Amino acid sequence: MEGRREFQRGTGHGTALKEWGVTPPSTEWTSQLDAEFSAGDEAALAVAYRRLSPLVFTVALRSMDDRAVAADITQDVFVRAWRFRDSFDPRFGTVPAWILGISRNVILDNLAARSRQNQVVARSGAVVEPEGPRGHAREVDAVTDRVVLDSELDLLGEPQRSILRLAFYEDLTHQQIAQRLELPLGTVKSHIRRSLAHLRSRLGEWNATP
Repeated sequence: MEGRREFQRGTGHGTALKEWGVTPPSTEWTSQLDAEFSAGDEAALAVAYRRLSPLVFTVALRSMDDRAVAADITQDVFVRAWRFRDSFDPRFGTVPAWILGISRNVILDNLAARSRQNQVVARSGAVVEPEGPRGHAREVDAVTDRVVLDSELDLLGEPQRSILRLAFYEDLTHQQIAQRLELPLGTVKSHIRRSLAHLRSRLGEWNATP
């Protein structure tokens, strides 16, 4: 039952990972590594840890707001990933997406444990009920989405990266972006159309379910 649960995937996109020293994994991961991990190659696990642990730690830290807990979660994620590696099938997805799904489960487990330890919080004489599992899941998904989206934006060249950041994070119109960056309106529209198609393809890989 637990092994099956580990095979669930989270969603994947936010703020720049560069501040955490994270290299987005999408340019480094290959189908050959997927196959080697599935076959039980310990070298593939080492590569996965080196390339993906900063991303897992970032999501955990932003969800838990505790560096020690985030470090424990990161270790637990890779222990579970290796323990349940037989559940991973490279025909249905990639190791990065699978590990991100395990991360979501581990973070939710930790949030649930925290809620059980603080079941009733008194504020100004009122009892505040802890957020339920669905609320926690939405919060973790939102954090994951922001992190992965930003890692994918970092892979885009210029001016595409600046254009999409203005569109996503400042909610500017095409005309406003063109004025801000001093680019022709048609150029902005063309870059947005092509970049969104690329992002949909990339994020689809993260969000795919078996």
